[in-house]
Amino acid sequence: MKILVSRQSSNRPIIANKKRQTPKLLTYSKLNLKKNSLNIWHKINPVLGFIAMFVTQDVVLRFFFRKKKILKNGFSIPINSSIILAPTHRSRWDGLILTMAMGRRVTKKDCRFMVTKSEMRGIQGWFLKRLGCFSINQLSPSLSALRYAIELIEKGEQLVVFPEGKINRYGKKLVLKEGLYRLARLATKKTTSINIIPIGIAYSKIPPNFRGEFCLSFGKPIPINDYSILTIKEFNKFLNEKMTQEEEKALKNVGR
Repeated sequence: MKILVSRQSSNRPIIANKKRQTPKLLTYSKLNLKKNSLNIWHKINPVLGFIAMFVTQDVVLRFFFRKKKILKNGFSIPINSSIILAPTHRSRWDGLILTMAMGRRVTKKDCRFMVTKSEMRGIQGWFLKRLGCFSINQLSPSLSALRYAIELIEKGEQLVVFPEGKINRYGKKLVLKEGLYRLARLATKKTTSINIIPIGIAYSKIPPNFRGEFCLSFGKPIPINDYSILTIKEFNKFLNEKMTQEEEKALKNVGR
């Protein structure tokens, strides 16, 4: 009996060590997977990008909508400055319309959309990842997603953030999410000039209907450094007003 007891006691440390080591190995492998998945997300597939641009802009938008209008209001892309596009969000069509107005054919740059995790699921998510979109958890954003967004801003890419945080079909008054302002303030540590572009998008019908109309209106760029003394609440109120002004212009142009 003593021998059996001694064997069990001698084996316990070995089993315990194995149990302690396993989580470390799992954690390490998960970290590696996350790093690899980030590399996959962030690359725009040039073939898919070309096909998507042709199909969405030359076929789908042209066929579905009867009339398309872009109001520049004297807008020009700020020179030597990073930009964050801040549009209203009324429909799933918004992303395609924004890409038509500010995508590669117009600016020689791709729109890099920050979307919710739910939008990156299934076949839609598979395509979105390969078209340069990336997801973020609105309640608890990961450091890797934040770093990547800041890296895009630093490199002068066109980052798109929907400040309302979700599709707000009927344009109800919402408190804007805090993420855009926080992200812009963090990015100022990496680059000296960042402009936020308020954008309003409107449709002739809700939801957008076949052979209907849409209008996109650009607002005046907002240099983030000029508003650094504002609190998040104050800045979001200001940004919301600018987005609403542009949406009102767009609504008039579609007869609403």
